[in-house]
Amino acid sequence: MSATHKVHASTAAERRLVEHVDRLALEHPPIDLDSVDYAVTNPVAFEARFGHVLDYMARVELEVDRNVLELTTMLPDPPEIDRVFYAEVWQPQEIRHGLILDALQVHLGRSPADADLDSIGTKLKVLGALSHLDAFQDVCRMIYYLTGMATERSAVLAYNFLHDGVMEMGETAVAETIVGPIRRQEPGHYAFYQLSARGLWSQLAGWQRWLVRLMRRASFAPVGANNQVQKADFGDVMNTLGITERVDDFAEQITRIERELLWARKRGLKVPDYVAAAFREAVELAQARRAAGGVSPGTR
Repeated sequence: MSATHKVHASTAAERRLVEHVDRLALEHPPIDLDSVDYAVTNPVAFEARFGHVLDYMARVELEVDRNVLELTTMLPDPPEIDRVFYAEVWQPQEIRHGLILDALQVHLGRSPADADLDSIGTKLKVLGALSHLDAFQDVCRMIYYLTGMATERSAVLAYNFLHDGVMEMGETAVAETIVGPIRRQEPGHYAFYQLSARGLWSQLAGWQRWLVRLMRRASFAPVGANNQVQKADFGDVMNTLGITERVDDFAEQITRIERELLWARKRGLKVPDYVAAAFREAVELAQARRAAGGVSPGTR
């Protein structure tokens, strides 16, 4: 029986979304732990180069448990297809990613990721209270889809860069049984958010679109960067993966649909200013920490 057998789809767009989620569940089950090979030829060099990257990625993947709590708070009455996607497809896949990456870093002699699995901020609780109004819940849903698109596109690119680096070091077991299988599952998540965002944006009233733009500008942050320390950690990840040298292209790729939907009236805009500022801040915080002789909490 399919994951979406109880979901009613009344339009072609809704049917396409249901079919997509069904396909994700069927073709991309959580990675089999028995298929993973943690063998590393040069663990000291590998840990020195990518240890903090694994720590950051593992934490972000494991924190999807908290993300689901946030979603249920922010969206008290979501469309059933959204619930099926995040509870039955996305969460199991991402948790497995986190467990595998965390096991790899522990295999390298590092401490497990320090993931925040249950805290929900006051702002989200306020949004949840307001979301009982259907019109406002649609605004929150749009923010959820935009955040999901940026997060998953960032993941796709980051895992591509990590895969290249791991292969460059000759660590084929990690590349072929860990990074490769993980990165193959991320594009399907991105596609879900993109389809959902396009569909919902076309239904929003002018005041709702205005509020989405306002909230998105105020809330955007790089994936997993919820405070100044984590922003600096993200800057370190960008530097290690070579994103710092191509940050404009990176930012443009993760916000292409967001720019198309929210900022189509601003012709010539390649990257929303709040996105560029967020990545610039992460790079600067990482540089300042290194200059002060500090190290990322991931480099332990």
